[in-house]
This record gives sequence, structure tokens and C-alpha cells, in this order.
Amino acid sequence: MLKTLGAKHKSTVNKMAARHKAKIDTPGGLRTCFEARIHRPGKQDLVARFGGIPLTRDRNAIICDPVPPLVTVPRKELIYRLRRRVCESCGHGASVVVHQVAKLAALGKPGPGQPGWAAAMARKRRKTLVVCAACHDAIHATPVPNTA
Repeated sequence: MLKTLGAKHKSTVNKMAARHKAKIDTPGGLRTCFEARIHRPGKQDLVARFGGIPLTRDRNAIICDPVPPLVTVPRKELIYRLRRRVCESCGHGASVVVHQVAKLAALGKPGPGQPGWAAAMARKRRKTLVVCAACHDAIHATPVPNTA
């Protein structure tokens, strides 16, 4: 700070330190600090102070950190779909797996040539489909025509 002030006023650091040195009264006694004061008639002085903070330890201090509020993060929709354990293609309740495509464009163009599972994924705008093992095998057996 003193070097910046010295460069601004084309002076030395020692001259700036002597010019802005001040003693202030703190609860821990007198402290030396650097202060810039602008006198204003009819108003309080503007004071910018650097230093003068006692760095003694307060052994009687009570730490009162507030407990952060508990934030519940909602589960992702896929987890709810998996926990239901119901095939989204045939509705059969059994062990399920997730069929996933790289992007929605891989589902092909809508129309009569699009398989039902692809149409369901496109309608829901989801890249995943929770299906039973039999439906998953059927999905991989039927390729999607007209893919982009």
C-alpha cells in the first residue's frame, strides 16, 4: 500500500509511512496503523485505516457458527423409474434393465416405420427406457430405420 501511494505521489515509501502513520486506541491498548484522513467542514472526517487490529487471542470467545440447513436433493427421475421395477414397454413387473441411446436423433424419424419402443422414447423425449430382459432383447433385434 505504501509503495503504491509513494509511486502515485512520486515519493518514497519511508516518506509515505511517516506521513500516514497514526496511533489509535483499541480495547487492547494503543496500536500503530496507517490512516488517510480527509477533513470536511460541517461533517465527520472521512477515514481510511490500514492496520491497528489487535491480534491477541480471546480465550473467552464463544463460537456460534449456525448449523447449515439440511437441503434435500431430489432423486433423478431415472432412479424412480428403476425402483418401480416395471417394464415401460410391456408393463410386466420383473427385473428390469435400462436401454439407452446416444442421442434422440438415433431414434429415427416418427412415422409408421418407427418401432414402438423408439416412438415411446421420442414421445417422452428420453434417451433411456426401463425395460424387462425380453423387451430389451427385442429392442436390439429390431434396428431403427431412417436414423439421422
